[in-house]
Amino acid sequence: MKNNNFDYIAGLEKAIKKKYGETAIQNPASGWDKQKEENYLAQLEALIEKQGKYKASSELENVNGILISRKLLIRENICNCPVCSTKIKTINDDIYIVKFECCEKCYFQYVDGREKRWLKGWRPDNAEKRKRQ
Repeated sequence: MKNNNFDYIAGLEKAIKKKYGETAIQNPASGWDKQKEENYLAQLEALIEKQGKYKASSELENVNGILISRKLLIRENICNCPVCSTKIKTINDDIYIVKFECCEKCYFQYVDGREKRWLKGWRPDNAEKRKRQ
């Protein structure tokens, strides 16, 4: 480079410093030390681990020719329908449990066409359950 190019660069730096302040012309690595590097690497490892867990739970699984997220398949967590206490048997039961907290049978008996009431918290009492069975 020619000598006048260095003068031009120094002039630019002075103009930037005047307009934006001292921190605008500092080297980003000047404030970096070993402790900050260790913290950054620890945060990076935690982020990678979190992304791996998310990716594993959001992978699609083929169920009867339909691709469904593994997050929707919660067979291990809920074994019985909270409304009628029957065992969760099908993939459709899993889907209705996630969205409406009831099995497919209870969905068609109590929720279908009355979603607003159900989502506001209404649940059938024991007498109503016996009538429907």
